[in-house]
Amino acid sequence: MLKSKKLLFLIPVLAVALFSYTFVAQSEKEEALDQVLLQSLSNIHFAPLEINDKFSEKVYKFYVQRLDYNKKFLLQSDVEELKKYEHSIDEDVNAGRFNFFNKSLEIITDRIQEAQTYYKDILSQPIDFTKEETIQLDAEKLNFCKSKEELKDAWRKSMKYQVLAKMGDMLESQEKAKEKSDTVKIKTKEEIEIEARKKVLKSNDDWFKRLKEFDRNDRLAIYFNSITGVYDPHTEYFAPKDKANFDIGMSGQLEGIGAQLQEKDGYIKVTNIVPGSASWRQGQLKTGDIILKVAQGGNEPVDIADMRLDDAVLLIRGKKGTEVRLTVKKVDGSTIVIPLIRDIVVLEETYAQSVILKGKKNIGYIKLPSFYADFGGQNGGRSCSKDVRKELQKLKEENVDGIILDLRYNGGGSLGDVVDMAGLFIDKGPVVQVKQKSGMAQVMEDRDPAIVYDGPLVVMVNSNSASASEIMAAAIQDYKRGLIVGTSPSTFGKGTVQRFYELDDYLPPAYSNLKPLGSVKITTQKFYRVNGGATQLKGVIPDIVLPDPYYLLDQGEKEQDYPMAWDEIAAAKYQTWKGTYSVDKLKAASGERVKANSGFALLNDAAKRMKKQKDETVVSLNFDKFMIEQKKYKEEVKKLEGLDKEIEGMDVQTLKTDIIPETDTVKISKNKEWYKSIKKDIYLNETMNIITEMK
Repeated sequence: MLKSKKLLFLIPVLAVALFSYTFVAQSEKEEALDQVLLQSLSNIHFAPLEINDKFSEKVYKFYVQRLDYNKKFLLQSDVEELKKYEHSIDEDVNAGRFNFFNKSLEIITDRIQEAQTYYKDILSQPIDFTKEETIQLDAEKLNFCKSKEELKDAWRKSMKYQVLAKMGDMLESQEKAKEKSDTVKIKTKEEIEIEARKKVLKSNDDWFKRLKEFDRNDRLAIYFNSITGVYDPHTEYFAPKDKANFDIGMSGQLEGIGAQLQEKDGYIKVTNIVPGSASWRQGQLKTGDIILKVAQGGNEPVDIADMRLDDAVLLIRGKKGTEVRLTVKKVDGSTIVIPLIRDIVVLEETYAQSVILKGKKNIGYIKLPSFYADFGGQNGGRSCSKDVRKELQKLKEENVDGIILDLRYNGGGSLGDVVDMAGLFIDKGPVVQVKQKSGMAQVMEDRDPAIVYDGPLVVMVNSNSASASEIMAAAIQDYKRGLIVGTSPSTFGKGTVQRFYELDDYLPPAYSNLKPLGSVKITTQKFYRVNGGATQLKGVIPDIVLPDPYYLLDQGEKEQDYPMAWDEIAAAKYQTWKGTYSVDKLKAASGERVKANSGFALLNDAAKRMKKQKDETVVSLNFDKFMIEQKKYKEEVKKLEGLDKEIEGMDVQTLKTDIIPETDTVKISKNKEWYKSIKKDIYLNETMNIITEMK
């Protein structure tokens, strides 16, 4: 092989990086990839890291966690063997070596091979569910096993739990079938146990088959992402096939469930719900959910743990009108089955929509699912700022007494449109500050002195309001132009911008035979409010927080691994709005109403239950106790069904300019569904009460 070769990598804007390295036992391509990736991060990232022992420690911890997240394979002795490399990974990275990675690959391959015999032996005989024993379900609370005997026992408990959970599902299905028909054959507990073991055996056979298909390149991608991951959660390496999967997630959701997915730590995680999609309309699937299993209609679900993202996508996507059932783990640790009818994205539902909410006063309500713009001609020239302007003008013509802008579950989008939209409510001035890794922050301003709407304004947000939504809410709050009402203690807290770089572009022509190397998504910019504070990590703290079932759970950017820090820069020059309302008085009045509202009491109880469920992760493996706990949980969940009813006195009126012809039955039907959801929205109802008291 070639030795002491010098490669020339051209990094955009930041000029030339020249370095040399020696090829050793690994392939030339792997070493080139290591060096190109390292130089890209060093030259482009907003806050590049020093490659030293501290860096090495972080990568070691991150990679070992990803290597065996559930602690099902590695022994403590294996971890100690790998720990010898804890302070030399930086040397590996700098020199283009793979000593640590190669050792980890050798160990994990052997341990997976050994573990394959464990579950087959355990599932080959009946399981005793009368014993008093428990299992810890939170992998972060587990230690690596000290011996093979201890590891085998951990596998025994894991298989026991899987069979127990499967039996619970089967017994519940049998009870439901019995209620519908007297001719259903009732299986005994023993028969169900045998059938459950067979299903768990097949599920694990499939899982190990997928693990065997994990090759060196797949493991190498995990290793490289452990390196990129210590920079920040959104900086990622994409192997060539993974970039294709990412593109599927970003643009291929027009037919299917409409959810963007990401593989992380062996699980498929929902990173975004596409406005107007089947998932968005159904409402149960949320950002942050983990998809555990996929079933086609009523068929047996397929376990997708450790499945390649492209294979999982093939199972989830499908023809319009067909049903897919997702077994999902929610952020509180609970597991539910979500039925979805696959459909195309209904574009009209992704755009800004408005109605009048009738109560003590007439309140204009604008729902904005995303900050869309006409990128690449996808929206026929439409942009969210232009559409919101039109909705404001229509609402003004109807003489509304206030306007609610709903940014809940709005994951962001066009930065330019945020600036234009904020300008609809304020005089000219700065809206957001954007900073590169070096130099002064760029102030993005609304230069139009015209104000489209100057009346009472409330912006609604939640923990899934991110990026552009946070900039909009922050601007309104900093200018004291309106009130921010949230159903979580803060918005998501993503105040960074990423850009894709094709690594092949930085290879000299002499090394074209090494292509493709893949891509890297790197954080290049950071957002700052006009008051100088970053939206990163802290997000936007609402003026008034309404209780939500998840408000006691930690969510958002701060819960990611190695998030970039919050900081602040100099404030921009801006004039605050001269409002006449008192935030303290509005907050106090809202608090009294919330206390007296039985619906919010139910949500408060649900929040406490979810917090308890997330914290208490030890589960009984005794059949009777397990079933009692499951029944108790389902009864608690059922209490929330009381919220699924229309709120008395909350009426919705269509704008005069939006009245639909009687012949358009499809649109009339969709509007009825939307209006029905509005009338059931307890948060929107309280926000109506709040804005009614604003002057």
